[in-house]
Amino acid sequence: MSPYDKSMREANTIQETVAATPEGKLLTLRKRIGALDRVAVAFSGGVDSTFVLRVALDVLGPGNVLAVTGRSPSLKSSELDEAVRLAAELGAEHVLLNTGEFEKADYLANPVNRCYFCKTTLYETMRPLLAERGISVILNGTNADDLGDYRPGLTAAAEHNVVAPAAEAGLTKADVRELSRRLGLPTHDKPAAPCLSSRVQYGETITPEKLRAIEQAEAFLVELGFRECRVRHHDRLARIEVPPAEFSRLVEPSLARRVDERLRSLGYAYVTFDLRGLRSGSMNEVIPLGLPRS
Repeated sequence: MSPYDKSMREANTIQETVAATPEGKLLTLRKRIGALDRVAVAFSGGVDSTFVLRVALDVLGPGNVLAVTGRSPSLKSSELDEAVRLAAELGAEHVLLNTGEFEKADYLANPVNRCYFCKTTLYETMRPLLAERGISVILNGTNADDLGDYRPGLTAAAEHNVVAPAAEAGLTKADVRELSRRLGLPTHDKPAAPCLSSRVQYGETITPEKLRAIEQAEAFLVELGFRECRVRHHDRLARIEVPPAEFSRLVEPSLARRVDERLRSLGYAYVTFDLRGLRSGSMNEVIPLGLPRS
């Protein structure tokens, strides 16, 4: 190998190494967004969409970026309030849209691909607004880790030509959190907050009343100091998930009694906790192998 070839190979290796770092991925993300004109960001106020919104604002400028949040019974009121606050802090124009997934029988039936119907409704609801604003591109906060999970909403995004710039840039959840920290975003260590409907076991009808019970149950646990928690809804049974390190505290007799009383007051006949601890997408574990997922 000639000295020139060796030098070029070393240079390419260095370039590939840099591109694989969070900083290199951020540069790729900025280039991807910079190639666009005006965009709308499907904004939940979570770690990923807040990061994408911030980068879009930095690259394109506030006049070319619109944050859009779908408002429905499946979104915690506290999450809606936080999305409004974050958009204002970032200096983004922010629109709240009333989505109509609760008018769709396919969504309310709660099949395993429920998220497909939710995201389809969101993107369909956004399109008339974006047409009025002269915006043709929707960005979402999907990261590279999401591509390996079961997420029917990604199918809806593909059908509506939604761009996932973070995933395209290879940014993982850890990358997004680290870069968010460096950017000073308050969401860098925010726990995941999926929609309330994701707590209801598949096949059980979604209703606003069930979602409010779940929201109030989780709010009570947060008040007790459980920053990360889920209350999974199985008809009359509430299955609590907290990190394993919190098990001993949750089952402490006096506190367990308070939790039991509060959740029973919300309509649950049985209150239990999951010995496997908090984990994302635990409802998906019951999907039989080979069952069509979209």
